[in-house]
Amino acid sequence: MTQDDNTNPLDAQPDLGRRKFLNTAALVGLSGAGLSVGLSACNKDTVPAATSGGEKAGAAPAHGKYEVPPGQLDEYYSFSSGGHSGEVRIYGLPSGRELKRIPVFNMDCLVGWGVTNESKAILGTKPNGTPKYTTGDTHHVHQTYTDGTYDGKYMFVNDKIHSRLARVRMDTMECDKIIELPNIQGFHGTFPDKRDPVDPKINHTTRVFCGAEFAVPLPNDGRDLEDGSKYKSLFSCVDSESMEVRWQVLIDGNCDLVATSYDGKLTATNQYNTENGVHYEDMMAAEMDACLFFNVARIEEAVKAGKVTFIGGSRVPVVDGTRAANSDPKTALTCYVPVSKNPHGVNISPDGKYYACAGKLSPTATVIEHALVLKWFDGALAKPRDTVVAEPEIGLGPLHTGFDDKGNAYTTLFLDSQIVKWNVEAAIKSFKGDKTAKVVLDRVDVHYQPGHGFTSMGETKESDGKYFISDNKFSKDRFLPVGPLHAETAQMIDISGDKMKLVADHSVYSEPHDSIIVRRDIIKTRQVYDMDEFPHAVKDPKDSGVFRNGKKVTVKLISQAPAFSLREFKIKKGDEVTIILTNHDKVEDLTHALAIPKYDINFIVNPQQTQSVTFVADKPGVYWCYCTNFCHALHLEMRSRMIVEP
Repeated sequence: MTQDDNTNPLDAQPDLGRRKFLNTAALVGLSGAGLSVGLSACNKDTVPAATSGGEKAGAAPAHGKYEVPPGQLDEYYSFSSGGHSGEVRIYGLPSGRELKRIPVFNMDCLVGWGVTNESKAILGTKPNGTPKYTTGDTHHVHQTYTDGTYDGKYMFVNDKIHSRLARVRMDTMECDKIIELPNIQGFHGTFPDKRDPVDPKINHTTRVFCGAEFAVPLPNDGRDLEDGSKYKSLFSCVDSESMEVRWQVLIDGNCDLVATSYDGKLTATNQYNTENGVHYEDMMAAEMDACLFFNVARIEEAVKAGKVTFIGGSRVPVVDGTRAANSDPKTALTCYVPVSKNPHGVNISPDGKYYACAGKLSPTATVIEHALVLKWFDGALAKPRDTVVAEPEIGLGPLHTGFDDKGNAYTTLFLDSQIVKWNVEAAIKSFKGDKTAKVVLDRVDVHYQPGHGFTSMGETKESDGKYFISDNKFSKDRFLPVGPLHAETAQMIDISGDKMKLVADHSVYSEPHDSIIVRRDIIKTRQVYDMDEFPHAVKDPKDSGVFRNGKKVTVKLISQAPAFSLREFKIKKGDEVTIILTNHDKVEDLTHALAIPKYDINFIVNPQQTQSVTFVADKPGVYWCYCTNFCHALHLEMRSRMIVEP
């Protein structure tokens, strides 16, 4: 889909009829009427399209190829993890405009994430009701699949610091579930499967795989603190619907990133510390590390047969995936393929044939053939290394690889500050001895030290070969200085031709990590909630009021522009107060909020949504509860008094 052939009516120039309506509604609101009826009554078909200043009506505006003109929409969404901010970010591409930040593992006073009872239930709380954790470290974002491509249902993101996996609903772009994985630390790589490994009729995501990077004593309860040989890692499988851990695999070494096959049979993780080193220098002693493959169907057969153990107080079944327990390929659950030293990243090509592991401390990328890994599991190969079909030298510090639709790979070179374009089939020919094979096709400088890189739709079978985004770890002189913590860059590269072209610098808030680029037609969002989804919704203004049960008080409120349903409400010092707020407006984008000074409460309610907060009224006095989200010409007047009696 391109801007030129897209006929989406939302791409039209701004609708002056809407502006006229809003102005009229504001005047009506001043006379006492609300804004809860209206926008849908504006017939856009009867309003002439606006024109830009100096342009003739109907004339095509003169905009650059990569610019998205005012009033038009981007071709793609880019979903990006926010690193140690703990959030997920949404950008439009090719414009690079930031559209939204989704709070996940972080507290967020814009929407009240970590403040409302609903968000606390998802985040998890301590016995006193406060969030269990207030920090997070998001690294990898991936969406669910149907038939090998994104289906726009869910997005998953990990928290490395506290070993959590979160799920985001794509229709509302809000987190709806968080789980903490048992017995692991440093949960870095994650990836959903693309089809069921057991039932061939199920061609959509059913599992999410999670790799633990830091080996710890198991159980980590104070025993074996100094004995590094007792430190182990686990690879976990989570059910994508129930968000419960299905099983874990005990492995040698650690896990870095994760990739899954298109046929559902294998999942893989690259390993940079097969030495099981505890200290920095010990993690680089070996000349070869590994890409570890898991035979998912066999693992689940072992779990079903009860060939499991349990660790500590966890009831998650654990199978043995160590080398010693898997020496016979015909029964093995795991396959350790030797690859170049300290690899960083494993990515599968859109045709499902090859995995690319970038060397990091080796200037090479190791290409492993999917069919040959399956062949090894059948006992038809002599050793795991026989699955390697290419190992081209591509540059210094290779980290992550994306793919286009023409058989080319694009790898970030951290030390060279470059993106290198190389051809997979040519690399295979060269590995076989063909000296005429041209492996490296192009290089382009980026600024500076790229980490993750990804292509448009590149992690699906519908990779389209249009754009590559380089998430860079440093920017230095690229933007206006903003103090010691610089803005960082996501640089956009046009990869549609033979030569790559660096076409845009998009400034991003620290710290960009991993991203995916998704065609906009895949994402179907909701603009208004269904009030019936919320069991505690205050559905009728007559249901508003203060309801006391001893020292526990429930205050039921309705917001409807420009007023709350209660002008004031009285409670007593020492009461445990729960405020339930339902937004009765049905107009798209008409969000309200409730803030209470001195009580550290601020949260939003979207159209037809219900949210609640609970607190102890420990300060007597008058407190103005007001709307913090601009909603109406009388927004400043939208208040209610909370009177706390001594």
